[in-house]
Amino acid sequence: MAAMKPRTGDGPMEVTKEARSLVMRIPLEGGGRLVVELNGEEASNLGSALHAAAALLVKK
Repeated sequence: MAAMKPRTGDGPMEVTKEARSLVMRIPLEGGGRLVVELNGEEASNLGSALHAAAALLVKK
């Protein structure tokens, strides 16, 4: 039997490759994680959107 991990928001953001998709786990404030399953195109679009958002923060 696998060891049980506590369900906390602590820890790094992580991405793992599964059969046909990528699974991204994002720690949340207050505990827990947001788990998102993406295909390659969605991951690329998300990366572009995050890059644009980060550029907006730098321009302030």
